[in-house]
Amino acid sequence: MRRAALALLTTITVAGLAACEPAATTSGGTGSATTAAAAAASPVGGTPAAQPPAKVGTLPDLVGKGLQTAQDTAQAAGFHNLTSHDALGRDRNQIADRNWKVCTQTPAPGEQAATAKIDLGAVKLDETCPAQDQGAGHPTKAGTTVPDFKGKAVNVARDSLPGSTSISVKDASPQNRMVLVQSNWQVCTQDPAPGTALTGQPVTIKAVKFGESCP
Repeated sequence: MRRAALALLTTITVAGLAACEPAATTSGGTGSATTAAAAAASPVGGTPAAQPPAKVGTLPDLVGKGLQTAQDTAQAAGFHNLTSHDALGRDRNQIADRNWKVCTQTPAPGEQAATAKIDLGAVKLDETCPAQDQGAGHPTKAGTTVPDFKGKAVNVARDSLPGSTSISVKDASPQNRMVLVQSNWQVCTQDPAPGTALTGQPVTIKAVKFGESCP
């Protein structure tokens, strides 16, 4: 009787311990599948997956074309990031593209990334392209001294000075004309002189139209 009771107690104890054991996970179980999927999704060492190479196209030679034609040609070749500027350095806007022709292009013709920014230097149809592009980039801002404005467009001279500067522009010829479209006028003389410390003083400019000689 006593032996039977002990045997029954042992059986109950073993069964209880077995019930407390965590179930073994087979290689085909959910936990292993989840771990395997996570490992497959994560690149080794946490390094991002390689990006596909940038699309490349052949940029045509656009120099000598009308600005509108050049833009259409570039777009047909797959280049859509287009901009243009005044190659004479007068900072004029190319409003009617058909009235301008291309003198320079950046980057050069040939294989280029399709996302490359294509910058075209242009002049009006009745103007001659300069030997060197004078208009790439915006007018340089004055530092601590007054720049030399001689030969520059009046609007470029104005834009290079602080916005708070008082500027007076006069016709340098005896005709005493009003200077209306400042990009059509070039600086002949200036006061203060180039190199003078820029301390907020007024600036006086005398100018003539492009194509005219300074007196």
